[in-house]
Amino acid sequence: MTPNVPLIAVERVGKRYPSSSGPVEAIADVSLTVGEGEFCTIIGPSGCGKSTLLGMLAGLVPCDSGRVLVAGAPVTGPDPRRVATVFQDPGLFPWRTALENVEFGLELQGVPRDRRRQVATDLLAPLGLARFADKYPRELSGGMRQRVAIGRALAIDTAILLMDEPFGALDEQTRVLMGEWLLDIWRRTRKTVVFVTHSLHEALALSSRVIVMTARPGRIKSVLELPQPYPRAMESADLVSLRAKLWGEIREESMRSMER
Repeated sequence: MTPNVPLIAVERVGKRYPSSSGPVEAIADVSLTVGEGEFCTIIGPSGCGKSTLLGMLAGLVPCDSGRVLVAGAPVTGPDPRRVATVFQDPGLFPWRTALENVEFGLELQGVPRDRRRQVATDLLAPLGLARFADKYPRELSGGMRQRVAIGRALAIDTAILLMDEPFGALDEQTRVLMGEWLLDIWRRTRKTVVFVTHSLHEALALSSRVIVMTARPGRIKSVLELPQPYPRAMESADLVSLRAKLWGEIREESMRSMER
């Protein structure tokens, strides 16, 4: 990558969706950059276009205006060599074991069986799933299934990991534990992570930077830098203050969306 060029650059993107009452503007004139190795979180009220924006980064949603660049090159479609995506629904194949699900992306890439089996096996231990390699999704807890999905993304070893509310369906205790686990993975691999969430706790505990979006059409409302070291003491005065600031901005936008 060219020096001083951000790994991800979003340049004035916009997106509209058709509806029975006419086009709906999901996001408008959004510009942002994400540096290499950054953990960047996008947060905002429901319906503000967070998932649409993430889909643009993944090459799954075309831009109606503007463009997205990765390492200086325009994104024209999915690129599994550079970008992996994890969704709220793990999307595991029920007929494949945990190990076989983690292998799947490598299988699509034509990696030989012995090699992909070794990569998947090596990932299961840090995922806390070594004893569950031969279990099927129905035999795993929600947190375990989500770890398998993240393992599948990690197996293809992309520079960028996009995560769309990956813990949204989990209970609060499991979400906190999964967040701690993800933070450990990120600190060891230093992948570039773009993480979408509704959780103020996740945003403040995990991120190096938080991007707040407005109510629809989604625009960038503010950017919050988080230089605090990890692991973060969430009860500390500065983080309590930042949480209040973040909630104030999101509450304002949520109220705007309810008034429409």
